[in-house]
Amino acid sequence: MTQPGLPVIVRSDKGMMQIIMNRPEKKNALTREMYALMAEALEEAASNETIRLVSFKGMGGTFTSGNDLMDFLNQSITAESPVFRFIETLVSFPKILCAQVTGAAVGIGTTMLLHCDLVYASEKAFFQLPFTKLGLCPEAASSLLLPKVVGLTRAATLLISGDAIDARTAEDWGLISAVFSEESFDAESEKRLLKVAAMPPDALRRTRALLRKPLEKEMRDALLREVQHFEELLKGPEAAEALQAFVEKRPPDFSDFIWPPDHS
Repeated sequence: MTQPGLPVIVRSDKGMMQIIMNRPEKKNALTREMYALMAEALEEAASNETIRLVSFKGMGGTFTSGNDLMDFLNQSITAESPVFRFIETLVSFPKILCAQVTGAAVGIGTTMLLHCDLVYASEKAFFQLPFTKLGLCPEAASSLLLPKVVGLTRAATLLISGDAIDARTAEDWGLISAVFSEESFDAESEKRLLKVAAMPPDALRRTRALLRKPLEKEMRDALLREVQHFEELLKGPEAAEALQAFVEKRPPDFSDFIWPPDHS
């Protein structure tokens, strides 16, 4: 088990591993180090015969506010980057994958849920994909998975507007499995996950494979498409304006930008 002072805490008990994002002072904004640590934990869980289920959590009442922008802009989004490694481990993970969401689940905090089999949220949780607002595009194969999960119209609403939805809406749309009260959330979600972790492991593995394997090639193809567009946008003027506006605490101004040529 890792030490509580680290930005990612890993706890294992009764067949369940919890991967806990532990930067509450930054609303668990994700850094390259955190992506690498979470990928390592998933790889360990995949090879550890005693682990049957993995669940993601966030410390301090927030799941994650997404990428730490200053850290994120100092890295290249390539197949060798920590974030891509983390997403790759999500795609190929063979065991039951879950999430326990409180507070904000922004950007990757929502797209990673599309790779989970069970997602429980507290009443105050909310989900947001603000990529276009940041001059960016979908990632983590969300351009493929989100329409499959919530439907094309709702996926377009989330990805184009960048506006947040609350936990009850997310449940109604099929993005999450269930919503619990703030008071009972930890106990109720953990009780349900431990119940699953106690089930026959080979049956669980085969069931997940039957659900996910047919999508694996499509997910990898979507990842490669997204990475290409994401990297180009990240280096472009729209993302630069969005970041500058964020730093200066003002609304971004895209009024002078022209409609670009087709990059499909």
